This record gives sequence, C-alpha cells and structure tokens, in this order.
Amino acid sequence: MIIIDTLLKERADAGNPVRLGVFGAGFMGRGLVNQVARYMPGMHISILCNRTVEAAREALLDAGIPADQITEAKTAAEADAAIENGHSVITSDPLVACAAGQIEALVEATGHVEYGARVTTAAIEHGKHMVLMNAELDGTVGPLLKQMADKAGVIVTGCDGDQPGVQINLLRFVESIGLIPRVCGNIKGLQDRYRNPTTQEGFAKQWGQTPHMVTSFADGTKISFEQAIVANATGFKVAQRGMIGIEHQGHVDELTGAYDLDQLRELGGIVEYVVGSQPSPGVYVFAEAQDDMQRHYLNYGKLGQNSLYSFYVPYHLTIFEVPLSAARVVLAKDTVIAPIGGPVVDVITCAKTDLKAGATVDGLGGYMTYGMCENYDTVRAENLLPIGLAENAVLKRDIPQDAVLTYDDVELPGDSLTVALRRQQDDMFPVSS
Repeated sequence: MIIIDTLLKERADAGNPVRLGVFGAGFMGRGLVNQVARYMPGMHISILCNRTVEAAREALLDAGIPADQITEAKTAAEADAAIENGHSVITSDPLVACAAGQIEALVEATGHVEYGARVTTAAIEHGKHMVLMNAELDGTVGPLLKQMADKAGVIVTGCDGDQPGVQINLLRFVESIGLIPRVCGNIKGLQDRYRNPTTQEGFAKQWGQTPHMVTSFADGTKISFEQAIVANATGFKVAQRGMIGIEHQGHVDELTGAYDLDQLRELGGIVEYVVGSQPSPGVYVFAEAQDDMQRHYLNYGKLGQNSLYSFYVPYHLTIFEVPLSAARVVLAKDTVIAPIGGPVVDVITCAKTDLKAGATVDGLGGYMTYGMCENYDTVRAENLLPIGLAENAVLKRDIPQDAVLTYDDVELPGDSLTVALRRQQDDMFPVSS
C-alpha cells in the first residue's frame, strides 16, 4: 500500500490517472464508483458498463460526477474520444469497455458467473487486465482464465478488500518473515445451509443488497468460493468436505491448538473458516516457525509459545480496497490472488431442500442449492457438479435434501459459456486415476 499510494500520487500529479472500466452498477459497483470518483486521486472511472445504462448514469451522478461529464457510448471509438476529454462513459455493451484503448484495467463487480465469464474472456481477448470481485467465477473456471491471461500477457486477479485477497496479503507477509503458513482462515458470524431469499429479505433491504447475494453469504456458498480460490492460489486443500468450520465464541488466537499439525503438514496446509470468533469479519493465517530462534523471538513479540502462531486482519473493506487492486495491477504488475496452476479445491452443489425431477435449478443464493468445498481430485473422481455450473440446469431425477449433485443428475444449459470453459479447464487439468 505504501508503494501504491506513492505511485498513484505520481499519476495524479502528472494529470494522468489510472483509467478504470467497471462492470456492474449494483451494490458493489456503486460503492466502488463513489470511492474512486470522490476519494482516489490518481484514478478515474472512465467507463461504467451496466445492462441498464440509466442505472450506470445514476451511479455516476450519485458519486458527484457532473451530468455534462457523462457520455453514453455505443462504440469503443466513441468511448475513447469521450475519455480523452476527461468524461466518464456509460454503456450497456461490454465490448465497448473491453475494446476501448484508453482503459488500463477493468473491474468485474457483478458477481454473476455467466456474465463474468463473458466479459472476462472478452477483456483477455482485447488485452485488458481484469480485477475480479467475482469469487464465484474465479472458483469455477479461474485456473483456465489464468492460463488464458498469461498467454495474452495480461493479469486476471481477485481483489483486495474481499477475504481471499486479504488472506493472501497476510500469507505473503507471513512467508516474508520466514514462517510456514499452515491454515488460511475466514471468520464468519453466521452459517445456516438452509437460509433462502425469503429469510434474508429483511437484512438485504437494510443494506441495499439483493436477497440472493445475502443468502449466498448465509448459506455457506460464498465462503466456499472464497476459500476455494485461496486454495487454488496456495495449493492448500480442505481437511474434509465442507471444511471443518469450528464454532468458537472467543478470539481466533485461541484456536492455534485446534488443528492437527501432522495433518496440516501432510496436506501442505488447509483452507478453513470459523463461526462466531473475533475479530469478525476478519481473516487469519496460522503459521509454523522453522527453528527455536524464531520461536524465541515470536515469544518475545508476545505471540506466545505455540506449535502454530496466529496472524490476523480484523476487517475486509470491500470497495475501499478494491481500487488498490487495480492500481497494483496497472502500476506494479502485481497480482493480488490468482491460481498457481490447476484447480485444488472446487465448490460442489448440494440440495438445500428435496428437489424434483424436471425442475430448473435457480441461481447461487437461491432456494434450491448451497455450495460446499471439496478437493478437486475427489470432485473429478466422483463426477460432482460444480455449483458455478448449476444455474438453469434441469434435474433428471429427484434429489433428497443435502445430497450432493453429480453431472449425471442434470442436463446443463447448452448455451452456457461457463459450461464450455469448465469442460476446457477439466481437459487441461486432468487428475490421475
């Protein structure tokens, strides 16, 4: 951050801000636009793309951008001309944002898997860096997108401000001081697999979010995607299907003895979560010292005498930190979080209630399914269905509550780019039998 704020100041002083394009004018997109427009000198919201273009206009106006500095563009050429004049462009066409030559980085802030797949692949094809506020897409086809981005010479990365990026920032610090990370964890206040958009409607309304988004937080699907992409970025696995998920009302420091160190070493580290611990809604990394000298000085630093040592960040600040991710990519060519190779952990589809043959599966955070983490080799061996592919799939047979769905249980939509990308990814990263 100290390096990035200096580089942003240089861009601001030069009158040459980092030019961002953003997909989505919903809850996250609006907050991001406001943060950059009002409080991030050295950055500029140059394009805001939304299916409803008037919602994009409203988001810019609410962020204090004058109406006469907002231009609707139908083509990349129109967008580039407006941006050169210092305007912010609105459009409903993702290709305008991807093809505009003035844009230095794009942010995917919709959280929708299929839309995210389409705009991210288009961004890569047009040589644009992409910052994903979309763990659902990353957890479904992230390893393939990383391969595609590498070949194109661009960066596709997760973001600061969401728990996965905060965990990786913390892990990088822990590794930089010579310790061995063994647990990357996420702190939750609530976990109930059976929450649905009806039960979460009131909470969603309170914060200006959609009931489906809030349901995905509550039923465990979101945290599963978050920890899956941490696993893919580290090589860590899950200790069991769904993760362990300790319930603990004290401080996360008190959990350093709760894990089997031999198992952690055998697995090479695990991704995990706890429910009810403090500091919430933060993240933690438990790490192992490598010699007695390190242990002595960790004890001197008030971290105690333990097999594992606790490091944590007590918050994640979403839209406040996401702009820094784009700055890291553009100004330092630094990736926040991305897969290191093939998939390590997947998010599988579980029945939230009894499901009937012929029904069409609703989306993430809906009434029908929830997601759980499972190690990729098991997913492939058992033909389990990734939940990122489940939306609009048609059930071939009845499925009882809490059963895990397989590919054999559904007919997948034939026009889904995500399904096609996932098949390509599975071919690229086979598992040994």
